[in-house]
Amino acid sequence: MATDRLRPGEPTDKPLNQEIGTYQMNPKNVNIECVVKGKDQLGETPLWCGQTGKLWWLDIEKPKLQSFDPATGNHDVFPTTGTFLGSLALTNSNDHLVGVDLALRRFDAGANVMKPVAELEHGFDNRLNDGRVDRRGRFWVGSMDNAYTRPNGSLYRVDPDGTVVKMLTDIKVSNGIAFAPDDRVFYFTDTRRFQSWAFDYDLDDGQISNRRLFADYSASGERPDGACMDVDGCLWTAFFGGSRIVRYRPDGTIDRNIPVPVSNPTCLCFGGPDMKTLYITTASKFLSQEQLGAEPLAGCVLAIDGVGQGLPEHRFGG
Repeated sequence: MATDRLRPGEPTDKPLNQEIGTYQMNPKNVNIECVVKGKDQLGETPLWCGQTGKLWWLDIEKPKLQSFDPATGNHDVFPTTGTFLGSLALTNSNDHLVGVDLALRRFDAGANVMKPVAELEHGFDNRLNDGRVDRRGRFWVGSMDNAYTRPNGSLYRVDPDGTVVKMLTDIKVSNGIAFAPDDRVFYFTDTRRFQSWAFDYDLDDGQISNRRLFADYSASGERPDGACMDVDGCLWTAFFGGSRIVRYRPDGTIDRNIPVPVSNPTCLCFGGPDMKTLYITTASKFLSQEQLGAEPLAGCVLAIDGVGQGLPEHRFGG
């Protein structure tokens, strides 16, 4: 593994993590369990809610919000309107913030009621994708090109009062949004540029700066997808089409590489009462009938216990 670590005073236009040729960190005795035998076309955005004791996630392309209660084994499904259901956040009320096509809505799943929050874009063949709430209750969400190739997407900060601020442009597929535990670093991925970046983050004014490459797969075309943070400040990333999840140290080096039994893991989060269960959403999208037959867990929710400990999700609105 070739690594290039930045030292104080060095230019920040170099990736902290270069191409990975072989993966030597395949752990032994890691038990991967299927906890929801689902059929998601594009399962995404898993979030653990400590208030309900449930895992929540989406199927983007067969639009529905879903929950799983590990205490009872119940899997509940809440279909929604819209072509795509692209992002998800917990709120300070008993509802969820969801991205519906290019708009944000509050979705009360129990009452099946959606209320408008903000319209983010017009005039592009885009949809909203990955998002995450910061400690001040602001929702950071990116858009993506529906054709995956055009740099039509942007990154937005949506304040609790509904104010929308454009933070980045020239994005193909927004993904991998995460905040370091000390709120000093912001992480962001463009899956179809095959790169992830780190930024300095100012929690008080909600600004990002000092963009630098964190992981670069532009030569191999590997696709880093959704991400989450653990208590040690390490970033976990799912690799769509890569059949694996990876843990990066804060300096960009990889210290865990865990193969998973599906081609398309999409995103991941820690959950459970002690935040020590790693949940992984997956997709059946792009797989042929032959591949689907060989991957019976494609579209299911997977779980691994004991590989780390996560942090509670922040809630939109503070």
